[in-house]
Amino acid sequence: MDKGEQLGPAALTADDSDWLDHLVDEWSMLADLAFADLILWLPDVDGDVFTAVAQVRPNTGPTALEDDVVGSLIQHNPAHLVSQAFRTRQISHTSEHQLSAGFPVDVTAIPLLNKKRCIAVLEMHSNQIGLRAPGALEDSYLEAAQLLVGMISRRQFPQTGDRRVPWVSPRVGDGMVRVNRQGAVVYASPNGLSAFRRLGLTGDLYGEDLLGVIKSLVRERAPVERSLTEQLSGSRVAELDLESDRANVRIRVLPLLDGEHRAGYVVLCRDTTELRSRERQLITMDATIREIHHRVKNNLQTVAALLRLQSRRISSAEAKGALDDAMQRVAAIAVVHEMLSQGFDSEVMFDEVADRLLRMVSDVAATTGKVRVIREGSFGSVPADVATSLSLVLTELCQNAVEHGLGSKSGQVLVRPRQEDGQLLVEVENFGEPLPADFDLANSTSLGLSIVSTLVADLGGDFSLESNDDSTVAAIRVRLS
Repeated sequence: MDKGEQLGPAALTADDSDWLDHLVDEWSMLADLAFADLILWLPDVDGDVFTAVAQVRPNTGPTALEDDVVGSLIQHNPAHLVSQAFRTRQISHTSEHQLSAGFPVDVTAIPLLNKKRCIAVLEMHSNQIGLRAPGALEDSYLEAAQLLVGMISRRQFPQTGDRRVPWVSPRVGDGMVRVNRQGAVVYASPNGLSAFRRLGLTGDLYGEDLLGVIKSLVRERAPVERSLTEQLSGSRVAELDLESDRANVRIRVLPLLDGEHRAGYVVLCRDTTELRSRERQLITMDATIREIHHRVKNNLQTVAALLRLQSRRISSAEAKGALDDAMQRVAAIAVVHEMLSQGFDSEVMFDEVADRLLRMVSDVAATTGKVRVIREGSFGSVPADVATSLSLVLTELCQNAVEHGLGSKSGQVLVRPRQEDGQLLVEVENFGEPLPADFDLANSTSLGLSIVSTLVADLGGDFSLESNDDSTVAAIRVRLS
């Protein structure tokens, strides 16, 4: 289906636009039941020119329109069916087949009304050369399509209820069951019957009470928002999953109306057994990965605790400092794994990770002076494989700013992240002591700066460290893709 950027001229009300949008979302069912191409034509304010704003082709038969007509115009012509339907407010139909690309086509134009005002015209094109041979399936499809045409003209379709989900909702070709107003099955397509066979049906569907058949095959599970009876016999569109020990079938129930009278239902069926099996596998895999991250986090916290215990038993100030630094690095990695264990994804919203790391740095700095580490800006979404290295880099830069920039003094460290052209830019600024006059980042012997340089290089980024008259700024730039 192709849709224009917006539906309709300024004369359309918000309610009209919403209804037309909903119609375009649901009209593939009519195209499949009628074996017809559908075009939505919108008039200009004066009704002199009509513009094609949406088009859909049937999945159950050959197209009658080889070209995409979205954007095409029709000038007002009393002989044209679209103009006739718009002017008369009545459904217009060709009295004889029209030729399109050399083959006969039946055309029907349906005025779409809001009270007495025609807001659009729905045109149906049926390829008569490729039309399927008459049979029970074709007759049942076309009968349901005729009822839908009348419902559309009376603005009774699409109906309220569960909206269609394109990648999972059943289509006509997946399986169709026609139910009369008493709830008895009057037709089941081969695919529809096969879906119920997968659930465990051993007899035939024809003439059976559909609700009774479903209740005999599946067990209603609580809690449910609405009971199975309400879902299958109400006036709203209902979509639900039927699950038995053998299979999963998703059904979509659409009430049919003949004027104001109930004319039964169309029940679309799709065998989703394999789809549900894959979903369960993905859920299991997701839970397993999250559990792995949780265990890695626990193990890292255990390592950090062991380093802390070892640090307390060492008298050498240099060794104690080295162990404390190692403990902070391990804790930084643990924070990322804790976030991944809560909701595994390929992306991490890094602001929460950063804030926890900054609080950790502030708590350590509190033993020497009152230091505030403040984030200005957002890291945004960061790939999971970048997040671990980034957490270490951020921790090292902030600790370096506190220990070597501020020393034992009070002060603040500013962290300014932003994303730009697929890259993450982070500046860490302190307002303490400047770098030595002879400082050379390439020849620095600092382990922390060496870790930052190595990790940033592995991420394909750049790292700089410079002082001016007021502050010292460490800046990194890394690619996020």
